[in-house]
Amino acid sequence: MNQISKDRWNERYSSEEFAYGEQPNNYLKEQLGKLEVGRILFPADGEGRNGVYAATLGWTVSAFDISIEGQKKAFQLAEKNKVEIDYQVGDLDSMNYKADQFDAIGLIYAHFPAAIKSAYHKTLDSYLRKGGVIIFEAFSKSHLDYVSKNEKVGGPRDLATLFSLAEIKSDFPNYDFEELVEIEIELQEGLYHNGKGSVIRFAARKK
Repeated sequence: MNQISKDRWNERYSSEEFAYGEQPNNYLKEQLGKLEVGRILFPADGEGRNGVYAATLGWTVSAFDISIEGQKKAFQLAEKNKVEIDYQVGDLDSMNYKADQFDAIGLIYAHFPAAIKSAYHKTLDSYLRKGGVIIFEAFSKSHLDYVSKNEKVGGPRDLATLFSLAEIKSDFPNYDFEELVEIEIELQEGLYHNGKGSVIRFAARKK
């Protein structure tokens, strides 16, 4: 990731308040409740709300993000909740994860740059064991219509960074989708996700 992106996220996460709140994403919470605990990876975990929540359930949590300020907040939140998480700072390419290391991956608003997002998805797939589960929620390409009406709902303004159902099916061909939908939801996540938006959600098991 370029320095501009790192600076942007460090600035957002440097305030005392949690940018997207301290509570986990609702869809992640719902889907984790269906799984046996194991080892889970959270790419682009920001201030750690989702990774810390998983740790409170007994998951062994690995996470990474490009923001050192995000890591600081994540460790703060983990301490508050009396759990530990392995949170690294850097790009996916600099991580030392291994093939088949994880039982689940939580991709929650992990909007990687368009030029690398499909490659990142394929790399992440290699880290998930056969039978493992991906839990995904992120903004769809239709979301730009919602942002134009309400900037407080947040999300990228770059169409190519947003997702379509076709892209998801292409990036994850070796999965059984238990759910794959594009829907309108009402977001209430901290300071930067508030209002109606369009998201893609899926829960899928690796074949």
